[in-house]
Amino acid sequence: MPRRTLGRSGVPVTALGLGAASLGGLYAPVSEESAAATVAAAWEAGIRSYDTAPHYGLGLSERRLGQALRTRPRAAYTLSTKVGRLLVPHTGGGDDLANGFAVPATHRRVWDFSADGVRRSIEDSLARTGLDRIDLALLHDPDDHEEQAFREAYPALERLRAEGVVRAVGAGMNQTAMLTRFLTDTDVDTVLCAGRYTLLEQPALKELLPAAEARGKDVVIGGVFNSGLLADPQPDATYDYAKAPREVLDRVLRIRAVTERHGVPLRAAALAFPFGHPAVASVLVGARSAAEVRDAAAQWRRPVPAALWDELRAEGLLGDDVPVPGEASATAPEGG
Repeated sequence: MPRRTLGRSGVPVTALGLGAASLGGLYAPVSEESAAATVAAAWEAGIRSYDTAPHYGLGLSERRLGQALRTRPRAAYTLSTKVGRLLVPHTGGGDDLANGFAVPATHRRVWDFSADGVRRSIEDSLARTGLDRIDLALLHDPDDHEEQAFREAYPALERLRAEGVVRAVGAGMNQTAMLTRFLTDTDVDTVLCAGRYTLLEQPALKELLPAAEARGKDVVIGGVFNSGLLADPQPDATYDYAKAPREVLDRVLRIRAVTERHGVPLRAAALAFPFGHPAVASVLVGARSAAEVRDAAAQWRRPVPAALWDELRAEGLLGDDVPVPGEASATAPEGG
């Protein structure tokens, strides 16, 4: 699978990466066996980029990912995790479903974008994964902590990068404005933009992606299926982690009708789309089983004809200014 280096960091990412939130029991439990099989299938498919966070299943995703990768050659893959939420032991019982994860509430999350909190978060992640280093550390959802994130958390990440504790730094969010500020005001190696540059919606095209391209920075795209809506647009499908509004679902159904007229599954078009922009280095896919990983890899490799993009534009489902794979300005990886 094609690789690309994040900025000047020397840290490579594969075009397709595994988002490991589901390994932490996102929405529904995932067994130890299924989690291990999911990572093994990703490895077999050529995926060498793995993204996790303490938030995902109260550390369960980090533990499972670390266990699955521990026997793999350390130089052969890139591991990213996040900082901003510390996990504090909780003895009150219950579960974590209110936060979206079907796991026991053994811990509670505490927001912490202080310099000490960042360092402690990395130390805790290293302990949970059992690995020798974190390749990419991302500030996780600092929406309500903007000034502290820029004043304390980001400089702490820079120091960790200088010390070699992490190899690359950045931020991961579901919005574009603050990510753009990270690109313009700091020396991040990358940003992870979740849900804001997909076949359904492209707000990242206004400022974020041009800023990345102008500065030679790379962007990782998460949430490429918009919480599953672009994977399986059923009436009860989710969008931004809630039930999809009717008008959003109707738009996706129109997009699917176009892709199917060209013999292309909606999932394949959704995976291919982000690579139309030259700043996009990698797309993360979430999977909770080996079968889902194999399907994602197969869909990513499926050719998407130029006529499909042309019809989406003609139907008003894609703007004329939105770059698509195959155009002169696009740098879609081979097979993507």
